[in-house]
Amino acid sequence: MTSKVLVVDDDPEIRDVVHIFLRNEGFHVLEAVDGLQALEVLNREKIDLIILDVMMPNFDGIKACFKIRETSSIPIIMLSAKGEDIDKITGLTTGADDYVAKPFNPLELIARVKAQLRRQKLAAGSDDKALLEASVIEINDLVIDINRHIVTVRGKEVSLTPLEFSILELMASHRGHVFSVEKIYQSVWKEDKFLSDNTIMVHIRNIREKIEDHPREPKYIKTVWGVGYKVE
Repeated sequence: MTSKVLVVDDDPEIRDVVHIFLRNEGFHVLEAVDGLQALEVLNREKIDLIILDVMMPNFDGIKACFKIRETSSIPIIMLSAKGEDIDKITGLTTGADDYVAKPFNPLELIARVKAQLRRQKLAAGSDDKALLEASVIEINDLVIDINRHIVTVRGKEVSLTPLEFSILELMASHRGHVFSVEKIYQSVWKEDKFLSDNTIMVHIRNIREKIEDHPREPKYIKTVWGVGYKVE
């Protein structure tokens, strides 16, 4: 089945370029000029992935991402003309799964689209026997239901993005094992190439904010300085 990708950007030239490259790779592409129009498209179409610009008039990408995350875990790749870390952190904090700074190489963007869709497909279709047998992980008050894709803390469900869930599941399934940021990227994004940025750090921080009583003094996700992260 052909995957549907929604491209949301107020710049028609960027929409055209991304549309052409996606179409050449066999994707069905829809477009929107701002966040409001994107929400309208999502109400009437089943979209598999969204490419969402940050800076747009009327209803920007940050607001749109927050709104989408209220009801959907669809993969979202944020675009921004600014490359500073603060913009990347803002985009990922809203619930985006990846971030690409403008100007970007269209081929790199397509590669990230494919990686997100591949990861989503693997997560949805996994029938690994060991995974099924150990479908629930309990660590004190933290419960991770892998099959149902639900995380609870003291019985209260917390909302994680698909990538946040995958990162937590990876480390919780290997308690005590220290994962480098490169290893987390390779295991969750399913790619060998590691982009040297703070993407993993931001996702870890977001997870801590949601599952820890005191994120600055975490009891679940520990930092091993100079090495990586682990779940104890």
